[in-house]
Amino acid sequence: MFFLPSLLISLAFIRATTAATAADWRSRSIYQLITDRYALPAGADPTACKTQDQTWCGGTWNTIRENLDYIQNAGFTAIWISPVNQNYQGPRTAYGDPYHGYWIQDASQLNSHFGTSDDLKNLSAEVHRRNMYLMVDVVVNNVMSTSINPDYSQYMFKNKSQYHTYCPVVWGDRQSEMNCWLGDTVVPLPDLNTQDAQVQAQYGDWIKNLVQEYSIDGLRIDAAKHVNSNFWGPFCSSAGVFCMGEVFGDDISLAAQYTAPGTLDSILNYPIYDALVEAFQIPGPTNTSGLALVHDAMKNGLSDVTVLGNFLENQDLPRWHNLSVDPQSLYNAMVFNFMSDGIPIVYYGQEQLFSGGTDPLNREPLWPSGYQNTTAYQIITTLNKFRNYMIRSSPDWLMSPSEVISTSPAGISLLKGNVVSVMTTIGSPPQNISMGVYTPFARGTALTDILSCTQLVIGSNQTVAVDYALGGHPSVLIPSQLMNGSGLCGYSANVSTNAQGKNVNHNGASAITPQYSSAFIAFFALLFGLVSLSL
Repeated sequence: MFFLPSLLISLAFIRATTAATAADWRSRSIYQLITDRYALPAGADPTACKTQDQTWCGGTWNTIRENLDYIQNAGFTAIWISPVNQNYQGPRTAYGDPYHGYWIQDASQLNSHFGTSDDLKNLSAEVHRRNMYLMVDVVVNNVMSTSINPDYSQYMFKNKSQYHTYCPVVWGDRQSEMNCWLGDTVVPLPDLNTQDAQVQAQYGDWIKNLVQEYSIDGLRIDAAKHVNSNFWGPFCSSAGVFCMGEVFGDDISLAAQYTAPGTLDSILNYPIYDALVEAFQIPGPTNTSGLALVHDAMKNGLSDVTVLGNFLENQDLPRWHNLSVDPQSLYNAMVFNFMSDGIPIVYYGQEQLFSGGTDPLNREPLWPSGYQNTTAYQIITTLNKFRNYMIRSSPDWLMSPSEVISTSPAGISLLKGNVVSVMTTIGSPPQNISMGVYTPFARGTALTDILSCTQLVIGSNQTVAVDYALGGHPSVLIPSQLMNGSGLCGYSANVSTNAQGKNVNHNGASAITPQYSSAFIAFFALLFGLVSLSL
Protein backbone atom coordinates (compact mmCIF):
# COMPACT_ATOMS: atom_id res chain seq x y z
CA MET A 1 0.00 0.00 0.00
CA PHE A 2 1.14 3.57 -0.73
CA PHE A 3 1.85 5.88 2.15
CA LEU A 4 -0.43 8.93 2.33
CA PRO A 5 2.33 11.49 1.52
CA SER A 6 3.22 9.58 -1.65
CA LEU A 7 -0.41 9.49 -2.67
CA LEU A 8 -0.83 13.20 -2.09
CA ILE A 9 2.24 13.89 -4.21
CA SER A 10 0.72 11.78 -6.98
CA LEU A 11 -2.55 13.69 -6.65
CA ALA A 12 -0.73 17.03 -6.93
CA PHE A 13 1.13 15.77 -10.00
CA ILE A 14 -2.09 14.71 -11.70
CA ARG A 15 -3.61 18.16 -11.03
CA ALA A 16 -0.54 19.90 -12.34
CA THR A 17 -0.49 17.97 -15.59
CA THR A 18 -4.22 18.03 -16.33
CA ALA A 19 -4.86 20.26 -19.33
CA ALA A 20 -7.25 23.14 -18.69
CA THR A 21 -9.67 23.45 -21.60
CA ALA A 22 -11.94 26.24 -22.77
CA ALA A 23 -14.76 24.55 -20.85
CA ASP A 24 -12.67 24.73 -17.68
CA TRP A 25 -11.74 28.38 -18.21
CA ARG A 26 -15.32 29.43 -18.97
CA SER A 27 -16.08 29.33 -15.25
CA ARG A 28 -13.05 31.36 -14.19
CA SER A 29 -12.53 35.05 -13.52
CA ILE A 30 -9.07 36.48 -14.14
CA TYR A 31 -6.91 39.07 -12.40
CA GLN A 32 -4.29 40.40 -14.83
CA LEU A 33 -1.05 41.80 -13.48
CA ILE A 34 2.37 42.99 -14.62
CA THR A 35 4.89 41.03 -12.58
CA ASP A 36 7.24 43.98 -12.06
CA ARG A 37 4.46 46.20 -10.74
CA TYR A 38 2.25 44.02 -8.49
CA ALA A 39 4.17 43.67 -5.19
CA LEU A 40 7.60 44.47 -3.72
CA PRO A 41 9.95 42.25 -1.69
CA ALA A 42 10.06 42.94 2.02
CA GLY A 43 12.32 45.87 2.86
CA ALA A 44 12.24 47.46 -0.61
CA ASP A 45 11.64 51.20 -0.89
CA PRO A 46 7.93 51.63 -1.72
CA THR A 47 8.48 55.19 -3.00
CA ALA A 48 11.24 54.46 -5.52
CA CYS A 49 9.11 53.36 -8.49
CA LYS A 50 8.30 56.19 -10.90
CA THR A 51 5.98 54.95 -13.63
CA GLN A 52 7.20 57.48 -16.17
CA ASP A 53 10.80 56.22 -15.77
CA GLN A 54 9.94 53.01 -17.67
CA THR A 55 12.36 50.86 -15.72
CA TRP A 56 12.44 47.98 -13.28
CA CYS A 57 10.59 48.45 -9.99
CA GLY A 58 11.28 45.12 -8.31
CA GLY A 59 8.23 42.85 -8.54
CA THR A 60 8.98 39.14 -8.89
CA TRP A 61 7.25 35.77 -9.11
CA ASN A 62 7.96 35.35 -5.41
CA THR A 63 6.26 38.63 -4.51
CA ILE A 64 3.19 37.57 -6.49
CA ARG A 65 3.12 34.26 -4.60
CA GLU A 66 3.45 36.03 -1.27
CA ASN A 67 0.55 38.36 -2.01
CA LEU A 68 -2.06 36.09 -3.58
CA ASP A 69 -4.52 36.65 -0.72
CA TYR A 70 -5.40 40.07 -2.12
CA ILE A 71 -6.45 38.44 -5.39
CA GLN A 72 -8.16 35.38 -3.99
CA ASN A 73 -10.04 37.35 -1.33
CA ALA A 74 -11.66 39.30 -4.16
CA GLY A 75 -13.02 36.03 -5.52
CA PHE A 76 -10.77 35.61 -8.55
CA THR A 77 -10.11 32.03 -9.64
CA ALA A 78 -7.20 32.69 -12.02
CA ILE A 79 -4.27 35.06 -12.49
CA TRP A 80 -2.71 36.21 -15.75
CA ILE A 81 0.94 37.23 -15.43
CA SER A 82 3.13 39.10 -17.92
CA PRO A 83 5.57 37.15 -20.16
CA VAL A 84 8.09 35.01 -18.31
CA ASN A 85 10.75 34.61 -21.01
CA GLN A 86 14.11 36.36 -21.39
CA ASN A 87 13.83 39.93 -22.63
CA TYR A 88 16.21 42.35 -24.28
CA GLN A 89 19.54 42.58 -22.45
CA GLY A 90 21.50 45.66 -23.36
CA PRO A 91 21.78 49.43 -22.91
CA ARG A 92 18.62 51.29 -21.96
CA THR A 93 16.54 52.17 -25.02
CA ALA A 94 14.78 55.43 -25.87
CA TYR A 95 11.62 53.74 -24.59
CA GLY A 96 13.15 52.55 -21.33
CA ASP A 97 13.81 49.04 -20.07
CA PRO A 98 11.78 45.86 -20.73
CA TYR A 99 10.19 45.73 -17.27
CA HIS A 100 6.87 44.79 -18.89
CA GLY A 101 8.18 41.52 -20.36
CA TYR A 102 7.06 41.97 -23.98
CA TRP A 103 10.50 42.60 -25.56
CA ILE A 104 11.46 38.98 -26.12
CA GLN A 105 15.08 38.09 -26.78
CA ASP A 106 15.60 34.35 -26.16
CA ALA A 107 12.25 32.68 -25.52
CA SER A 108 13.99 29.44 -24.52
CA GLN A 109 15.26 31.16 -21.35
CA LEU A 110 13.43 32.68 -18.37
CA ASN A 111 13.55 36.35 -17.39
CA SER A 112 16.04 36.47 -14.51
CA HIS A 113 14.68 39.85 -13.37
CA PHE A 114 11.57 38.04 -12.14
CA GLY A 115 13.27 35.09 -10.45
CA THR A 116 14.49 31.56 -11.01
CA SER A 117 12.89 28.50 -12.51
CA ASP A 118 12.09 27.27 -9.02
CA ASP A 119 10.47 30.60 -8.17
CA LEU A 120 8.10 30.28 -11.13
CA LYS A 121 7.36 26.66 -10.23
CA ASN A 122 6.62 27.68 -6.65
CA LEU A 123 4.24 30.39 -7.84
CA SER A 124 2.46 27.87 -10.05
CA ALA A 125 2.24 25.37 -7.20
CA GLU A 126 0.80 27.96 -4.81
CA VAL A 127 -1.76 29.13 -7.38
CA HIS A 128 -2.89 25.52 -7.83
CA ARG A 129 -2.91 24.86 -4.08
CA ARG A 130 -5.53 27.60 -3.89
CA ASN A 131 -7.50 25.87 -6.66
CA MET A 132 -6.80 28.78 -9.01
CA TYR A 133 -5.50 28.73 -12.57
CA LEU A 134 -2.28 30.24 -13.95
CA MET A 135 -2.37 32.06 -17.30
CA VAL A 136 0.95 33.17 -18.80
CA ASP A 137 1.37 35.82 -21.48
CA VAL A 138 3.44 34.67 -24.46
CA VAL A 139 4.92 36.61 -27.38
CA VAL A 140 5.07 34.54 -30.57
CA ASN A 141 4.79 37.05 -33.40
CA ASN A 142 8.11 38.79 -32.91
CA VAL A 143 11.31 39.38 -30.99
CA MET A 144 12.83 42.74 -30.05
CA SER A 145 15.81 44.63 -31.48
CA THR A 146 17.38 48.07 -31.52
CA SER A 147 18.21 47.83 -35.23
CA ILE A 148 16.52 46.66 -38.42
CA ASN A 149 19.68 44.56 -38.96
CA PRO A 150 19.84 42.61 -35.68
CA ASP A 151 22.22 39.90 -34.57
CA TYR A 152 19.96 36.87 -34.97
CA SER A 153 22.26 34.62 -32.94
CA GLN A 154 20.88 36.16 -29.73
CA TYR A 155 17.38 34.78 -30.35
CA MET A 156 15.84 31.33 -30.00
CA PHE A 157 15.40 31.34 -33.79
CA LYS A 158 18.93 32.10 -34.96
CA ASN A 159 18.62 32.13 -38.74
CA LYS A 160 17.69 35.26 -40.64
CA SER A 161 15.66 33.09 -43.03
CA GLN A 162 13.25 32.31 -40.16
CA TYR A 163 12.11 35.95 -40.11
CA HIS A 164 10.18 38.07 -42.56
CA THR A 165 12.20 40.69 -44.43
CA TYR A 166 11.98 44.10 -42.79
CA CYS A 167 9.08 46.33 -43.82
CA PRO A 168 6.97 48.81 -41.84
CA VAL A 169 3.35 47.81 -41.28
CA VAL A 170 0.74 49.26 -43.60
CA TRP A 171 -2.32 49.34 -41.35
CA GLY A 172 -5.44 47.97 -42.95
CA ASP A 173 -3.47 45.69 -45.28
CA ARG A 174 -3.82 42.23 -43.74
CA GLN A 175 -0.76 40.74 -45.44
CA SER A 176 1.34 43.66 -44.25
CA GLU A 177 -0.08 43.40 -40.73
CA MET A 178 0.91 39.72 -40.60
CA ASN A 179 4.30 39.85 -42.30
CA CYS A 180 5.84 43.27 -41.60
CA TRP A 181 7.59 44.36 -38.41
CA LEU A 182 5.78 45.99 -35.51
CA GLY A 183 7.50 48.69 -33.50
CA ASP A 184 9.50 51.36 -35.29
CA THR A 185 13.09 52.00 -36.33
CA VAL A 186 14.06 52.91 -32.75
CA VAL A 187 12.78 49.65 -31.23
CA PRO A 188 11.87 47.40 -34.17
CA LEU A 189 10.25 44.01 -33.53
CA PRO A 190 11.59 41.46 -36.04
CA ASP A 191 8.69 39.37 -37.31
CA LEU A 192 8.91 35.56 -37.20
CA ASN A 193 7.99 33.70 -40.38
CA THR A 194 5.21 31.66 -38.81
CA GLN A 195 4.28 30.26 -42.23
CA ASP A 196 7.56 28.32 -42.22
CA ALA A 197 7.23 24.63 -41.26
CA GLN A 198 10.47 24.61 -39.23
CA VAL A 199 9.39 27.67 -37.24
CA GLN A 200 6.01 26.06 -36.59
CA ALA A 201 7.59 22.82 -35.38
CA GLN A 202 10.11 24.55 -33.11
CA TYR A 203 7.41 26.78 -31.63
CA GLY A 204 5.26 23.71 -31.00
CA ASP A 205 8.05 22.00 -29.05
CA TRP A 206 8.84 25.20 -27.15
CA ILE A 207 5.30 25.87 -25.94
CA LYS A 208 4.68 22.24 -25.01
CA ASN A 209 7.80 22.24 -22.84
CA LEU A 210 7.01 25.62 -21.25
CA VAL A 211 3.46 24.60 -20.32
CA GLN A 212 4.51 21.25 -18.90
CA GLU A 213 7.58 22.51 -17.05
CA TYR A 214 5.64 25.21 -15.18
CA SER A 215 2.18 23.60 -15.01
CA ILE A 216 0.58 26.48 -16.93
CA ASP A 217 -3.21 26.30 -17.34
CA GLY A 218 -3.76 28.86 -20.08
CA LEU A 219 -2.04 31.22 -22.49
CA ARG A 220 -2.74 34.82 -23.37
CA ILE A 221 -1.12 35.35 -26.76
CA ASP A 222 0.22 38.80 -27.59
CA ALA A 223 -0.39 40.31 -31.07
CA ALA A 224 -2.24 37.20 -32.25
CA LYS A 225 -3.83 38.98 -35.22
CA HIS A 226 -0.35 39.68 -36.62
CA VAL A 227 0.17 35.94 -37.14
CA ASN A 228 -1.56 33.90 -39.85
CA SER A 229 -4.66 32.42 -38.22
CA ASN A 230 -3.97 28.82 -39.31
CA PHE A 231 -0.77 28.85 -37.23
CA TRP A 232 -2.71 28.88 -33.99
CA GLY A 233 -4.52 25.53 -34.16
CA PRO A 234 -1.37 23.38 -34.17
CA PHE A 235 0.38 25.74 -31.72
CA CYS A 236 -2.44 25.54 -29.18
CA SER A 237 -2.73 21.80 -29.72
CA SER A 238 0.95 21.48 -28.80
CA ALA A 239 0.37 23.64 -25.72
CA GLY A 240 -2.55 21.45 -24.69
CA VAL A 241 -4.22 24.28 -22.77
CA PHE A 242 -6.66 27.14 -23.30
CA CYS A 243 -5.45 29.85 -25.70
CA MET A 244 -6.80 33.41 -25.58
CA GLY A 245 -5.35 35.70 -28.25
CA GLU A 246 -5.08 39.45 -28.59
CA VAL A 247 -6.94 40.47 -31.76
CA PHE A 248 -6.87 44.24 -31.34
CA GLY A 249 -9.76 46.21 -32.85
CA ASP A 250 -13.53 46.03 -33.20
CA ASP A 251 -13.70 44.11 -36.51
CA ILE A 252 -16.12 41.27 -35.71
CA SER A 253 -15.40 39.42 -38.96
CA LEU A 254 -11.69 39.35 -38.07
CA ALA A 255 -12.56 38.21 -34.56
CA ALA A 256 -14.57 35.36 -36.08
CA GLN A 257 -11.62 34.38 -38.30
CA TYR A 258 -9.35 33.97 -35.27
CA THR A 259 -11.91 31.96 -33.26
CA ALA A 260 -12.96 29.62 -36.06
CA PRO A 261 -12.32 25.87 -35.62
CA GLY A 262 -8.62 25.10 -35.86
CA THR A 263 -7.50 28.53 -34.62
CA LEU A 264 -7.69 30.05 -31.11
CA ASP A 265 -10.03 29.01 -28.32
CA SER A 266 -10.80 32.62 -27.48
CA ILE A 267 -9.82 36.24 -27.96
CA LEU A 268 -9.94 39.36 -25.85
CA ASN A 269 -13.29 41.03 -26.44
CA TYR A 270 -12.17 44.30 -28.02
CA PRO A 271 -15.48 44.89 -29.90
CA ILE A 272 -17.41 44.88 -26.61
CA TYR A 273 -14.74 47.04 -24.94
CA ASP A 274 -15.12 49.76 -27.55
CA ALA A 275 -18.91 49.59 -27.26
CA LEU A 276 -18.73 49.79 -23.45
CA VAL A 277 -16.68 52.97 -23.69
CA GLU A 278 -19.28 54.45 -26.06
CA ALA A 279 -22.08 53.50 -23.70
CA PHE A 280 -20.73 54.28 -20.22
CA GLN A 281 -17.93 56.84 -20.57
CA ILE A 282 -18.74 60.13 -18.80
CA PRO A 283 -18.83 62.50 -20.54
CA GLY A 284 -19.78 60.44 -23.56
CA PRO A 285 -22.51 59.62 -26.08
CA THR A 286 -24.28 57.05 -23.80
CA ASN A 287 -24.75 54.83 -26.85
CA THR A 288 -26.49 51.86 -25.22
CA SER A 289 -28.19 50.86 -28.46
CA GLY A 290 -24.77 50.52 -30.07
CA LEU A 291 -23.66 48.30 -27.20
CA ALA A 292 -26.74 46.12 -27.72
CA LEU A 293 -25.98 45.81 -31.43
CA VAL A 294 -22.37 44.75 -30.81
CA HIS A 295 -23.45 42.32 -28.09
CA ASP A 296 -25.85 40.60 -30.47
CA ALA A 297 -23.45 40.74 -33.44
CA MET A 298 -20.74 39.02 -31.41
CA LYS A 299 -23.18 36.36 -30.25
CA ASN A 300 -24.33 35.71 -33.81
CA GLY A 301 -20.92 36.02 -35.47
CA LEU A 302 -18.69 33.92 -33.20
CA SER A 303 -19.01 30.26 -32.35
CA ASP A 304 -18.67 30.61 -28.57
CA VAL A 305 -18.88 33.99 -26.86
CA THR A 306 -18.90 32.37 -23.40
CA VAL A 307 -15.09 32.08 -23.44
CA LEU A 308 -14.25 35.56 -24.71
CA GLY A 309 -12.15 37.72 -22.38
CA ASN A 310 -14.20 40.71 -21.14
CA PHE A 311 -12.11 43.64 -19.94
CA LEU A 312 -12.16 47.39 -19.30
CA GLU A 313 -8.41 48.01 -18.93
CA ASN A 314 -5.11 46.45 -19.90
CA GLN A 315 -1.45 47.38 -20.41
CA ASP A 316 -2.14 48.81 -23.89
CA LEU A 317 -5.12 51.06 -23.07
CA PRO A 318 -5.71 54.13 -20.92
CA ARG A 319 -7.23 53.38 -17.55
CA TRP A 320 -11.01 53.63 -17.41
CA HIS A 321 -10.76 56.40 -14.84
CA ASN A 322 -8.57 58.30 -17.31
CA LEU A 323 -11.37 58.14 -19.89
CA SER A 324 -14.33 58.65 -17.57
CA VAL A 325 -14.52 61.04 -14.64
CA ASP A 326 -17.33 59.27 -12.76
CA PRO A 327 -16.57 56.06 -10.82
CA GLN A 328 -20.18 54.91 -11.22
CA SER A 329 -19.49 54.53 -14.94
CA LEU A 330 -16.80 51.96 -14.04
CA TYR A 331 -19.09 50.05 -11.69
CA ASN A 332 -21.87 49.81 -14.28
CA ALA A 333 -19.48 48.72 -17.03
CA MET A 334 -17.96 46.10 -14.70
CA VAL A 335 -21.39 44.61 -14.08
CA PHE A 336 -21.89 44.21 -17.83
CA ASN A 337 -18.61 42.29 -18.12
CA PHE A 338 -19.32 40.01 -15.16
CA MET A 339 -22.98 39.33 -15.88
CA SER A 340 -22.93 38.93 -19.68
CA ASP A 341 -21.37 36.06 -21.62
CA GLY A 342 -17.61 35.67 -21.34
CA ILE A 343 -14.77 35.47 -18.85
CA PRO A 344 -14.38 38.62 -16.72
CA ILE A 345 -10.87 40.06 -16.56
CA VAL A 346 -9.73 42.83 -14.19
CA TYR A 347 -6.40 44.57 -14.78
CA TYR A 348 -4.47 45.21 -11.59
CA GLY A 349 -5.16 48.70 -10.19
CA GLN A 350 -8.62 48.93 -11.77
CA GLU A 351 -10.00 48.05 -8.34
CA GLN A 352 -8.00 50.98 -6.90
CA LEU A 353 -9.35 53.48 -9.49
CA PHE A 354 -5.94 54.06 -11.07
CA SER A 355 -6.14 56.77 -13.73
CA GLY A 356 -2.99 56.44 -15.84
CA GLY A 357 -3.16 57.30 -19.52
CA THR A 358 -1.46 55.50 -22.38
CA ASP A 359 1.72 53.43 -22.10
CA PRO A 360 3.70 53.76 -19.85
CA LEU A 361 1.34 55.62 -17.50
CA ASN A 362 -1.12 52.69 -17.41
CA ARG A 363 1.52 50.45 -15.84
CA GLU A 364 1.66 51.97 -12.37
CA PRO A 365 3.01 50.13 -9.31
CA LEU A 366 0.18 48.75 -7.21
CA TRP A 367 1.79 49.02 -3.78
CA PRO A 368 1.29 52.79 -3.27
CA SER A 369 -2.43 52.04 -3.11
CA GLY A 370 -1.88 50.09 0.10
CA TYR A 371 -4.09 47.36 -1.40
CA GLN A 372 -7.10 49.17 0.04
CA ASN A 373 -10.56 47.66 0.34
CA THR A 374 -12.05 50.28 -1.98
CA THR A 375 -15.62 50.48 -3.22
CA ALA A 376 -14.46 49.06 -6.57
CA TYR A 377 -12.71 46.16 -4.79
CA GLN A 378 -15.86 45.45 -2.79
CA ILE A 379 -18.07 45.46 -5.89
CA ILE A 380 -15.67 43.13 -7.70
CA THR A 381 -15.63 40.83 -4.68
CA THR A 382 -19.42 40.69 -4.62
CA LEU A 383 -19.66 40.10 -8.37
CA ASN A 384 -17.11 37.30 -8.20
CA LYS A 385 -18.79 35.72 -5.20
CA PHE A 386 -22.19 35.85 -6.90
CA ARG A 387 -20.89 34.56 -10.25
CA ASN A 388 -19.08 31.71 -8.50
CA TYR A 389 -22.29 30.88 -6.64
CA MET A 390 -24.32 30.82 -9.85
CA ILE A 391 -21.76 28.45 -11.40
CA ARG A 392 -21.95 26.10 -8.41
CA SER A 393 -25.70 26.13 -7.96
CA SER A 394 -26.84 26.28 -11.59
CA PRO A 395 -24.51 24.28 -13.84
CA ASP A 396 -26.24 25.51 -17.01
CA TRP A 397 -26.07 29.19 -16.12
CA LEU A 398 -22.77 29.88 -17.88
CA MET A 399 -24.12 28.50 -21.13
CA SER A 400 -27.41 30.42 -20.90
CA PRO A 401 -26.94 33.15 -23.52
CA SER A 402 -27.23 36.68 -22.18
CA GLU A 403 -29.98 38.73 -23.80
CA VAL A 404 -30.41 42.50 -23.98
CA ILE A 405 -33.91 43.10 -22.66
CA SER A 406 -34.02 46.89 -22.72
CA THR A 407 -32.05 49.95 -23.80
CA SER A 408 -32.61 53.66 -23.30
CA PRO A 409 -30.43 56.77 -23.05
CA ALA A 410 -30.43 56.10 -19.30
CA GLY A 411 -29.12 52.55 -19.47
CA ILE A 412 -29.25 48.95 -20.61
CA SER A 413 -30.42 45.72 -19.01
CA LEU A 414 -29.45 42.07 -19.53
CA LEU A 415 -31.03 38.72 -18.74
CA LYS A 416 -28.80 35.68 -18.22
CA GLY A 417 -30.61 32.66 -16.84
CA ASN A 418 -32.47 33.86 -13.74
CA VAL A 419 -30.32 36.98 -13.34
CA VAL A 420 -31.40 40.44 -14.47
CA SER A 421 -28.68 43.10 -14.55
CA VAL A 422 -29.64 46.75 -14.88
CA MET A 423 -26.88 49.22 -15.74
CA THR A 424 -27.25 52.95 -16.05
CA THR A 425 -25.32 55.68 -17.87
CA ILE A 426 -26.43 58.61 -15.70
CA GLY A 427 -23.45 58.70 -13.32
CA SER A 428 -23.29 59.44 -9.61
CA PRO A 429 -25.63 62.44 -9.16
CA PRO A 430 -29.13 61.52 -7.91
CA GLN A 431 -31.79 61.60 -10.61
CA ASN A 432 -35.56 61.76 -10.22
CA ILE A 433 -36.04 58.89 -12.65
CA SER A 434 -36.46 55.13 -12.60
CA MET A 435 -35.86 52.45 -15.20
CA GLY A 436 -38.61 49.92 -15.79
CA VAL A 437 -37.35 46.54 -17.02
CA TYR A 438 -39.50 43.72 -18.34
CA THR A 439 -38.61 40.34 -16.80
CA PRO A 440 -39.71 36.71 -17.18
CA PHE A 441 -40.79 36.61 -13.53
CA ALA A 442 -44.37 36.47 -12.29
CA ARG A 443 -46.11 39.36 -10.55
CA GLY A 444 -45.23 39.52 -6.88
CA THR A 445 -41.86 37.76 -7.23
CA ALA A 446 -39.39 39.16 -4.72
CA LEU A 447 -35.97 40.00 -6.15
CA THR A 448 -32.76 40.73 -4.27
CA ASP A 449 -30.20 43.21 -5.60
CA ILE A 450 -26.97 41.47 -4.64
CA LEU A 451 -25.00 44.75 -4.77
CA SER A 452 -27.18 46.75 -2.37
CA CYS A 453 -29.03 43.87 -0.63
CA THR A 454 -32.32 45.69 -1.18
CA GLN A 455 -35.48 43.88 -2.28
CA LEU A 456 -37.68 44.77 -5.23
CA VAL A 457 -40.97 43.21 -6.29
CA ILE A 458 -42.19 42.39 -9.79
CA GLY A 459 -45.21 44.47 -10.81
CA SER A 460 -48.38 43.49 -12.60
CA ASN A 461 -46.89 43.68 -16.09
CA GLN A 462 -43.84 41.57 -15.11
CA THR A 463 -41.62 44.64 -14.84
CA VAL A 464 -39.29 45.78 -12.11
CA ALA A 465 -38.47 49.44 -11.54
CA VAL A 466 -34.98 50.51 -10.47
CA ASP A 467 -34.91 53.92 -8.84
CA TYR A 468 -32.02 56.38 -9.13
CA ALA A 469 -32.91 58.82 -6.38
CA LEU A 470 -29.60 57.90 -4.74
CA GLY A 471 -27.55 58.05 -7.94
CA GLY A 472 -26.71 55.84 -10.89
CA HIS A 473 -25.85 52.54 -9.25
CA PRO A 474 -25.92 49.20 -11.11
CA SER A 475 -28.27 46.45 -9.95
CA VAL A 476 -27.94 42.67 -10.23
CA LEU A 477 -31.27 41.05 -9.45
CA ILE A 478 -32.20 37.44 -8.76
CA PRO A 479 -35.35 35.88 -7.24
CA SER A 480 -34.81 35.98 -3.50
CA GLN A 481 -35.82 32.35 -3.15
CA LEU A 482 -32.64 31.40 -5.06
CA MET A 483 -30.28 33.31 -2.77
CA ASN A 484 -29.80 30.62 -0.13
CA GLY A 485 -26.27 29.28 -0.46
CA SER A 486 -24.87 32.48 -1.97
CA GLY A 487 -23.37 33.82 1.25
CA LEU A 488 -24.57 37.28 0.22
CA CYS A 489 -26.99 39.71 1.85
CA GLY A 490 -27.33 37.59 4.99
CA TYR A 491 -28.15 34.35 3.18
CA SER A 492 -26.42 31.10 4.14
CA ALA A 493 -23.24 30.13 2.33
CA ASN A 494 -23.55 26.43 3.08
CA VAL A 495 -26.33 24.63 1.25
CA SER A 496 -28.90 25.58 -1.35
CA THR A 497 -31.15 23.86 -3.82
CA ASN A 498 -30.31 24.05 -7.49
CA ALA A 499 -32.71 24.25 -10.39
CA GLN A 500 -33.15 20.46 -10.40
CA GLY A 501 -34.12 20.43 -6.72
CA LYS A 502 -30.88 18.77 -5.59
CA ASN A 503 -28.94 19.94 -2.55
CA VAL A 504 -25.63 21.57 -3.34
CA ASN A 505 -22.84 21.79 -0.77
CA HIS A 506 -21.26 25.24 -0.79
CA ASN A 507 -18.62 24.83 1.86
CA GLY A 508 -15.34 26.40 0.79
CA ALA A 509 -14.54 29.50 -1.21
CA SER A 510 -13.52 27.89 -4.48
CA ALA A 511 -15.84 27.96 -7.46
CA ILE A 512 -14.36 24.97 -9.26
CA THR A 513 -13.10 21.58 -8.15
CA PRO A 514 -10.20 20.07 -10.11
CA GLN A 515 -11.37 17.30 -12.40
CA TYR A 516 -9.71 13.93 -11.95
CA SER A 517 -10.47 10.71 -13.77
CA SER A 518 -13.26 8.56 -12.35
CA ALA A 519 -10.86 5.62 -12.18
CA PHE A 520 -8.47 7.58 -10.00
CA ILE A 521 -11.26 8.76 -7.70
CA ALA A 522 -12.51 5.20 -7.33
CA PHE A 523 -8.98 4.02 -6.57
CA PHE A 524 -8.49 6.78 -4.02
CA ALA A 525 -11.77 5.94 -2.29
CA LEU A 526 -11.05 2.22 -2.27
CA LEU A 527 -7.62 2.78 -0.80
CA PHE A 528 -9.10 4.44 2.26
CA GLY A 529 -12.04 2.09 2.60
CA LEU A 530 -14.59 4.72 1.63
CA VAL A 531 -16.26 2.56 -0.99
CA SER A 532 -16.40 -1.09 -1.83
CA LEU A 533 -16.13 -2.37 -5.36
CA SER A 534 -17.75 -5.54 -6.58
CA LEU A 535 -15.18 -7.46 -8.65
